Amino acid sequence: MSTTNYDDSLDDLLIIVDEQDQQTGVASKLEAHQQGLLHRAFSVLLWRAGEAGPELLLQRRALRKYHSGGLWANSCCSHPRDGESLEQAVPRRLTEELGVDMGQVRDLREVGSFTYCHWFSPRMCEHEFDHVFVASYDGALAPDPCEIMELRWVPLAQVERFVAEQPQDVVVWFAAVYELAKPHIG
Repeated sequence: MSTTNYDDSLDDLLIIVDEQDQQTGVASKLEAHQQGLLHRAFSVLLWRAGEAGPELLLQRRALRKYHSGGLWANSCCSHPRDGESLEQAVPRRLTEELGVDMGQVRDLREVGSFTYCHWFSPRMCEHEFDHVFVASYDGALAPDPCEIMELRWVPLAQVERFVAEQPQDVVVWFAAVYELAKPHIG
């Protein structure tokens, strides 16, 4: 299928898991999201030192995304493919989605995980066991326009205010990602 609104990654096989993050099967990305199957995912928050303290890299999701298009999110969020570890998937997606030079990434580490379930419509659900990663990065960025419509470095002090004042402009999982990542930034 090749229309401008089709996301090729919908054909990826995702890792279906139980509540302890143990693999129980696989499903296509589209099937997992249409049926609300719990699957392994990850979210990354990149930060850098700014003049007034740490800054977080936030992305505004491309409008063509199958859900939450146009909303602000953490630096990168995705899924490992079947047979792929988180240690393989995170650098792959940072490079593909943001154009990150992995040689300039510092202290990439997992800081926690959580599960959530949110139905966007009767046929579209995010039900994820989400692993949260942080890293320091101050290199060049080359965002994939199919994934990202805008990037912004936001001072840490402004992130909470932005989320509190404009929750309709932020993805549903961001608050949980931010709370896990915040103690590990700076």
